[in-house]
Amino acid sequence: MLPVDITLFPTKGNLILAKNTLALSMQGYELLDKKRNILIREMMELISKAKEIQGKIDTIFSSAYAVLQRANIAVGIEQVEELGHALPLEDSIKVMSRSVMGTEIPIVAHEKQEMHPRYGLYATTSSLDEACLHFIAVKELCIELAEVENAVYRLAVNIKKTQKRANALKNVTIPKYQTITSEIQSVLEEKEREEFTRLKVIKGQKERKH
Repeated sequence: MLPVDITLFPTKGNLILAKNTLALSMQGYELLDKKRNILIREMMELISKAKEIQGKIDTIFSSAYAVLQRANIAVGIEQVEELGHALPLEDSIKVMSRSVMGTEIPIVAHEKQEMHPRYGLYATTSSLDEACLHFIAVKELCIELAEVENAVYRLAVNIKKTQKRANALKNVTIPKYQTITSEIQSVLEEKEREEFTRLKVIKGQKERKH
C-alpha cells in the first residue's frame, strides 16, 4: 500500500492516489474482519469440542482408577506395576497440519491400539484387562484433547494479530486517508472556483472593451 504524505501538493494525481489508498485500506479491513470472524467461529467450535472431550476424560479416568484399584487388590500393586512395564510405548503419533485462513492447525495422526495383553493370564484377573482398556481409552482422548487445545491456542494468537491489524486500519489508516482525500478535494474545488471567477472576470473585461 503506497503511503500518501499529507504535506503533498493538492493535485488531482495525489487525490487519485489518496482515494486508491483509502479504497485498499477499506477493502483490507473488510477482509481482516471476515477472517477474524471465521477464526473466532472455528475457535468456539473447538472450545466446545475440548469441553466435551475433557468431560469424557474425567468420566473414564474415574472408572479407570476404580478398576485399577480392584486390580491392585486382586493381583497386588507390585504385580500390576510390573505388568504395566510390559505394555508397549506409544510411538505411532505423527503431527500434520491443515490451514484455516492462514493459521496452521495441527492434526495428530496415530494408530489406535487394540487390546493385546503382553502378560500371561495366570495370576491375573479380568479387572486388569478392564483397567488396560480404560487407560487406552484415556490415552486416545488425551491425544485428541492435545490436538484441539493446541489448535485453540494457535487460533487465539492469530485472532489477536488479525484484530490488531484490523483496528489499525479502522482507527488510524482509514481516518487518515479520509481526511487527506477530503482536504485535497476541498483545495481542488476551491481552486476550480477561483479559476472560474478569474475567467469570468477576464471575459467581462473583454466584453467591456468591445
